[in-house]
Amino acid sequence: MTTFLGTPGSGNPNGPGNLHFEAGEPYDVETRQRLEQDAKDIISRYPQTRSALLPMLHLVQSIDGRITEQGVNFCAAMLDITPAQVTGVATFYTQYKRKPMGTYHVGVCINTLCAVLGGDQIWEELSEHVGVGHDETTEDGKISLERLECNAACDFAPVMMVNWEFFDNQTPDSAKELVDDLRSGKDVAPTRGAAKLCSFKDASRVLAGFADGRAHEGLQAGPESLRGVELAKEKGWEAP
Repeated sequence: MTTFLGTPGSGNPNGPGNLHFEAGEPYDVETRQRLEQDAKDIISRYPQTRSALLPMLHLVQSIDGRITEQGVNFCAAMLDITPAQVTGVATFYTQYKRKPMGTYHVGVCINTLCAVLGGDQIWEELSEHVGVGHDETTEDGKISLERLECNAACDFAPVMMVNWEFFDNQTPDSAKELVDDLRSGKDVAPTRGAAKLCSFKDASRVLAGFADGRAHEGLQAGPESLRGVELAKEKGWEAP
């Protein structure tokens, strides 16, 4: 049986008209035990059990690469809520995926500033280059694409993200080269942040609240982001 909230089969598989999750593979005993241990760790951080749902969804996504019926039911059982309540949350936030994502999930910002500076062209050329569209994955399972509304890095526009790590000041050519390097197995470092990209599943585990020990690697804030602070220091400005 598949968990539904709303009318199945209507609209885009990742749109509001179709809120179902595929069954997915049953968790083996070892995986189930590990999930339960991690889930209890997450739940212990919150005064109200159901408040742990968002990181719990990232946790099951770190195993399945998406949210499955199995993951929905696991979260519901651990948090003592209904599968419909889990589904309502999992279908609201775009970071929770209903289809398998690639090892490297590439997001292209197409919001105002990035779009004006070339984001739309980057998206069009990159989508044609890899042969997939929004929230679709290449046949080799290595790359998935997403049109992102904002990466919150307008000072580096146009910006892309891979597994939520920044790639700044992109062009259509640099975007295609980046994806080609990822598909060929090369080690790729983001513009800022960790010294090396992790997988989509590993990134989901970090979002679930389990640190990978790499938070202080690489450049944290580029000169563009710090310009306001530097100018304030030069002028002697202070907050009221």
